[in-house]
Amino acid sequence: MSPSSAASLSQARAHLAPARPAALVPAGPGFDIPLGADMVRVELSAADTLHVQFRRAGHAPTPTLVVDPAPQPAPRAQAELVEQDGLVRLHGPQLEAVWDKRQGVLSIGRPGQAPLLRQFALPSLAQGRLSLIHAKGEPMYGIGGYDATEPATAGLLRDGYRPVTAGEQGHAGAPFVWTTAGYGVLIDGVGGQIALGDSRIDARMFDGGLDYYVFLGDPHAIFGALARVSGRTPLFPKWAMGFTNSQWGIDQKELLDIVHGYRERHIPLDNFTLDFDWKAWGQDDYGEFRWNPEKFPDGSDGKLKARLDALGVHLTGIMKPRIHVDTIEGREATEHDYWLAQSDPAPDYFSGKTVRELDFSKPQTRAWFFNAALKHSFETGIVGWWNDEADDVAVDLQHMDMQRALYDGQRAISDLRVWSLNRNFYLGAQRYAYGLWSGDIPTGFASMAGQRQRMLSAINVGAMQWGMDGGGFKGGTPSPENYARWIQFGAFTPVFRVHGEFNQKRQPWVYGPVAEKAAAAAIRLRQSLIPYIYSYEHQRRATGVGLVRPLLFDWPNDPNVRNDVDAWLFGDSLLVSPVVEQGQTRKSIYLPQGEWIDWFSGRRHAGGRTVEHVCDAQGWTDIPLFVREGAIIPVQPPEDYVGQHPLTTLEVELFPAASASRFDYYDDDGRTYAYEQGQYFLQALSMQAHGERVEFALGAPQGGYHPALRTWLLKFHGAPARAVRSGGRELEAFGSEEALRTADGDGWATGQDRFGPVTYVRVSAGLAQNITLER
Repeated sequence: MSPSSAASLSQARAHLAPARPAALVPAGPGFDIPLGADMVRVELSAADTLHVQFRRAGHAPTPTLVVDPAPQPAPRAQAELVEQDGLVRLHGPQLEAVWDKRQGVLSIGRPGQAPLLRQFALPSLAQGRLSLIHAKGEPMYGIGGYDATEPATAGLLRDGYRPVTAGEQGHAGAPFVWTTAGYGVLIDGVGGQIALGDSRIDARMFDGGLDYYVFLGDPHAIFGALARVSGRTPLFPKWAMGFTNSQWGIDQKELLDIVHGYRERHIPLDNFTLDFDWKAWGQDDYGEFRWNPEKFPDGSDGKLKARLDALGVHLTGIMKPRIHVDTIEGREATEHDYWLAQSDPAPDYFSGKTVRELDFSKPQTRAWFFNAALKHSFETGIVGWWNDEADDVAVDLQHMDMQRALYDGQRAISDLRVWSLNRNFYLGAQRYAYGLWSGDIPTGFASMAGQRQRMLSAINVGAMQWGMDGGGFKGGTPSPENYARWIQFGAFTPVFRVHGEFNQKRQPWVYGPVAEKAAAAAIRLRQSLIPYIYSYEHQRRATGVGLVRPLLFDWPNDPNVRNDVDAWLFGDSLLVSPVVEQGQTRKSIYLPQGEWIDWFSGRRHAGGRTVEHVCDAQGWTDIPLFVREGAIIPVQPPEDYVGQHPLTTLEVELFPAASASRFDYYDDDGRTYAYEQGQYFLQALSMQAHGERVEFALGAPQGGYHPALRTWLLKFHGAPARAVRSGGRELEAFGSEEALRTADGDGWATGQDRFGPVTYVRVSAGLAQNITLER
């Protein structure tokens, strides 16, 4: 066994749940397969989920952190259990499991269809081995992504032997494999390997891996089930939907100068993330956890926080898994045995003094880590955590546990939402307000292009909150063109930020007026989409599928998107394919089935084919961005920061289609966890075209939160309306969009924009109503 495997095993054992009685009450309908004194429990834990668990005689099951220790209860699955002619059949509406006693085969699939999976040799579960047979040639995804530097030429598809690991920096891993053929397999284990053959899945888990789940359905259903079992994500604060500038090599004066530079240019900025500079790193008396008084003299007394609060900028700061040994805190760590066994004392590359890594698998270490000094730093302005370098010791859960310390610590003292970025990911971490960034990547076009498959592969294992060092971390200063294109790419990722190595600057105006103009436009476009983006915070928590996803999620049967990393969906309604080549003048983009509209030109394209996009190789102003038919996209005027002005009127771009579409608009206070107690606003917007008539519905609002929103301004693109009714009553017609906007009360008008004819309809928000356009 390798050192990495041994580390994974020791960490997994450290996370075993408290022993439970061996005679468990089944959570759902199922049956037991005796294996001598041991047994295998086969249980329908949800309508689309089969749980298969080896139970050794006299031993309680021992789940790892992969599985949510406090899952939300699922509706009890309905199924019938029939035993006949040597077959035990567990039959539900969506899933069927059959145990053939004579052949020793467990078959899993949909009722009335050929099995999707067959498991032989059930006793091998006792050795931590699993073998599943499936139909030949099914495309496989999941298991792991890519670290910061390895080639990512395989794209999204997975085959052959794959390690199950959190990996090195930038990597995302999970004991999870899935296919567009209609199923996913999750193993409850930490560290191991999965081998994917043409018709079989073989897994070996170093910590036992005797427990697995099968999810049936399309990709959305699979990831919904994955979230139900491994845990849902808390919401990030609303400001985290905006733009983040990170920098290494800065002091208080330069920080304020940069923030004022954004404000003077009206380039949106919501978060500034500080590297080593914010800390008293290398100093005694908890220097790793407190402000640097020389560089940030107004940090510790809260004056800097007050100034930045007035400018709408939040501060977040870097955290390291190591502390200095010959300090007060280091001696405390020695006295209480907080050190990680796999970490030896060594000189720190920044301070030059001896440091050692902490063992975050220990509850006492996690409790100590969020100490009085760190609490003071949080209270005086460091309101988010950028967790670096906890991937250097081959312990798969080190980053997860480090963030768990910060998540639990902050939630114990504050109702402000937790935000974090971390340098690798193992499934289960998402429960702790956990973002992933792709590590210390080089600058340049090749590195930028490679971030596409890194992002989409991470999402394919459940790491939905992903970001990167826009502009590239190392290798010097990006060219103006590279910077502008990187910003446009980053604007359509879940976590939008820039960063560079020591003394590198990543502000738009550093790269000249042409790059600044292109970058600022992309940042403002991102800011205008905040109502759309924030609604996907709710969607990710509710459904397990986030803001960004590969095209194969929505077109699982289209072979053209099976390994497509060049484009992705940004929410349900937008497809983006950023320019990632230097000097590119034309770009071929495959658009899946349906009708698509160019966001900037309004030009319409039939899907199911490749279109040619003409690139702006001189001004870099273009972003290949397409609107999906049936789109419902709420937008707002761009602000300098999220929440700068109360949002009393919300515009909604609407593109009616013959197929029904729906968008759940979500809002809350954006700051606290009050949404967990029902303090949110959720209103369903649905739409469908029926020939010359468009039916649009605003559902009854849900939740106890009352936003500032008072008016919907609905913009129906397509043939102009002749009449508009709401609830059967005729709405007043106005002569122009301007007249409608300045009048009181509900009404409508027609006009023209870049998409062609448009019908504007203004109605009151917060009410359930049905609106009909006659065209």
